[in-house]
Amino acid sequence: MNAPVRAIFFDVDFTLIYPGPTFQSEGYARFCRRHGIVIDESRFGAAVTAASSVLDDEQDHVYSADIFVRYVKRVIEGMGGTGPQLEACASEIYDEWATCQHFFLYDDVAPALRELAARGFVLGLISNSHRCLTSFQEHFELKGLISAAISSSEHGFMKPHPSIFTAAMTLAGVQATESMMVGDSLPHDIDGARRVGMRGVLVHRSDDPAPPTDVPVIRSMKELPALL
Repeated sequence: MNAPVRAIFFDVDFTLIYPGPTFQSEGYARFCRRHGIVIDESRFGAAVTAASSVLDDEQDHVYSADIFVRYVKRVIEGMGGTGPQLEACASEIYDEWATCQHFFLYDDVAPALRELAARGFVLGLISNSHRCLTSFQEHFELKGLISAAISSSEHGFMKPHPSIFTAAMTLAGVQATESMMVGDSLPHDIDGARRVGMRGVLVHRSDDPAPPTDVPVIRSMKELPALL
């Protein structure tokens, strides 16, 4: 029988926050224009989908800025962008990803986190980005709700590497059997967490069918408290 859940860890990007126009097609177009690169904005969606393999193919899961710069380059190339400034443009986009002002908190996040904290759950963050998680909490007025936060850029390994989950639980002072991971990626968030003994909840905000999984699937953070 599973121990009661004491701690809930959250992925950040696309689980708690989503990018604004800076990281949509029009934002990429502005970055590219500054670097003299011509792209077709209408190809943005397909380019993002195709570029995701860059992140999925990293088998050793060691954090490196180069991985994300290569991902951005692939997106730009998928929209037809070429030229000697491609690396510089992709690097600038990668750097800006760490800036909280370019993102929005999903409307359902703050109320859910406040309810969970009020119920006595230990809350944590585990992120693959290079964003400062202290600044993240301050910017989105979540300070005081989060007990432990760790990013792959400071830890050295990315999800789904087991060490980043273990490090987060150590910071929070909890065991895997009493911990749950909530995230939008099955391979990175959910499968990685389950391999170290944590439970998982998949966040699937899209109207498209969720990928096959035997863990609970929620479309809004409003649904999470009821699972506990």
